[in-house]
Amino acid sequence: MPQKMDAILPTINTPSDLRKLPQSLLPQVCHELREFIIDELAQNPGHFASSLGSVELTVALHYVFDTPNDRLVWDVGHQAYSHKILTGRRDRFCTNRKLHGLSGFPLPSESPYDAFIAGHASNSISAALGMAIASNLKEEQHRKVVAIIGDGAISGGLAFEGLNNASTHPNNLLIILNDNNMSIDNNVGGLNEYLVDITTSRSYNKIRYNLYQAMKKFNLIDEGHRGTILRFNNSLKALLTKQQNIFEGLNIRYFGPMDGHDVKALIKVLTDIKDMSGPKLLHIHTVKGKGYKPAEEAATEWHAPGKFDKKTGIRLTCDETNLPPRYQDVFGHTLVELAEKNEKIVGITPAMPTGCSMTMMMKHFPERVFDVGIAEEHAVTFSGGLAKEGMLPFCNIYSTFMQRAFDEIIHDVAIQKLHVVFCIDRAGLVGEDGATHQGAFDLAYFNCIPNMTIASPMNEHYLRHLMYTAEQFDGPIAIRYPRGRGVLRDWHCEPQILEIGKGRIVSEGDDMALLSIGPIGNIAQKAVQEARKKGVSVAHFDMIFLKPIDEALLHQIARTYKKIVVLEEGTKKGGLSSTVVEFMADNGYTPRIKRMGIPDMFIEQGTVEEQYALCGIDEASILEALLHFD
Repeated sequence: MPQKMDAILPTINTPSDLRKLPQSLLPQVCHELREFIIDELAQNPGHFASSLGSVELTVALHYVFDTPNDRLVWDVGHQAYSHKILTGRRDRFCTNRKLHGLSGFPLPSESPYDAFIAGHASNSISAALGMAIASNLKEEQHRKVVAIIGDGAISGGLAFEGLNNASTHPNNLLIILNDNNMSIDNNVGGLNEYLVDITTSRSYNKIRYNLYQAMKKFNLIDEGHRGTILRFNNSLKALLTKQQNIFEGLNIRYFGPMDGHDVKALIKVLTDIKDMSGPKLLHIHTVKGKGYKPAEEAATEWHAPGKFDKKTGIRLTCDETNLPPRYQDVFGHTLVELAEKNEKIVGITPAMPTGCSMTMMMKHFPERVFDVGIAEEHAVTFSGGLAKEGMLPFCNIYSTFMQRAFDEIIHDVAIQKLHVVFCIDRAGLVGEDGATHQGAFDLAYFNCIPNMTIASPMNEHYLRHLMYTAEQFDGPIAIRYPRGRGVLRDWHCEPQILEIGKGRIVSEGDDMALLSIGPIGNIAQKAVQEARKKGVSVAHFDMIFLKPIDEALLHQIARTYKKIVVLEEGTKKGGLSSTVVEFMADNGYTPRIKRMGIPDMFIEQGTVEEQYALCGIDEASILEALLHFD
């Protein structure tokens, strides 16, 4: 019976410990890493399938490169759990995505091994290129810089901008394309099809490199003529392989594709190419969920599966029979209702059809739903083009990702007053994904754009009302709603067409007024009821619309109350409270106003409830503000 090998992972506290090991032990390290991730994430949920798919790559990178002096720039960070475990955070990994614990994404303030923040896709090439050129300017030629990007993220426009500049500015950047033919949902678009089919000749690459080094040694060529030679060689390679290589068309040396789960082969190739001058790209194929069969067979469901039983692969979920629906599901069902009656309605999503429930419309009207990939800017301008020609796009983008399309909202939609319905999912505090994913800013950045109408429903009924209202509207309108469940089990109501810019009173009161917008009004109403029990009578107003705001209602409130609390699940700068304060100042009112919302800071990971308390907008904090206004 073979002797059981002692565990290696507990002896690796930094990558320097890893580099002391013989290559023969690295497959065992990879196995232990994978088991560690499975064990941890079964109890402490996180991004599962992507991290399993990048284990061998992570080991190879830290084995070959002198990290943290050499820079590893991860894209998105879903694939970086192995990186965190190998870089001194193994014992703290149980705090991953928890309040005051490890961030779920690479974060430079957390570790010197995290070279750049990685919450939003497609930024790695641009950031790494900046680092590589900075090293050249500082004459730190010994420093290597590597960008690790997935096949979904590379479809983003920023990635192409980075590639374009990498081909024109002197640098020695290495780009690793981790291609698992998946992002969260299945990848879409011509580039994905190209990556699946691309072929190159490994022997050709070797011959070309050896020939180039020999010619350089005998002074037959120099770096000044390198671009011309690359273009000739790339043309020759395209002729031989009968396929044009998009990367080498940009004068970026291309290597691959190769097996991303062969750690020894990865080490050999990385060692061979790391000192080559000029930009280069290594294309590897990996399996999302590698090493855990349920995840390999259903990668989308296992992107972030929650808790699960490791032995059976059964995901542990609570009984949802009597729970209110998720806001995104109410959106999905309502969109199908609208689309059944109006053939001009189309759905647009940037790679999130499952998360935003656009899959419901996909099932009924597949030809009228467009998943444009990780391309939020394109999603907005594409929606503008559809609207210009008489279609009615419902463009669904998570709040944190909508930030990336700010200029397109202004330039391509708002100026032309195009009828685009922006459905802003995951608005407000989102929990464990932390600072990079909080939907804190949409109310503020939409609020400053002319021609925009902005609304947020207090519950599922008002989400349906607003979607039906948006269909009848003429111009750009944004509807923002949170991640997770609503408050109404009986959510399917007869929709009403709301008056634009009209708020409503939720409860009467004499001592002060509380103004809220969106679902946080439900927490506010609980606090209002508790305050009444303690002798403080509070009138609660649901504004519904931030822009245009209900000025008639604000005049009434200002004339009636000397104390006003303004509450929003968004940044206090530029949102509802700023609008109310500006209105009062412009109209000569002087009530005392207490503003409650997300403070001027980035909110770390934790549960939503913990984040509410951290921001002072949980029920206890609201009640305290009402009882002790002074």
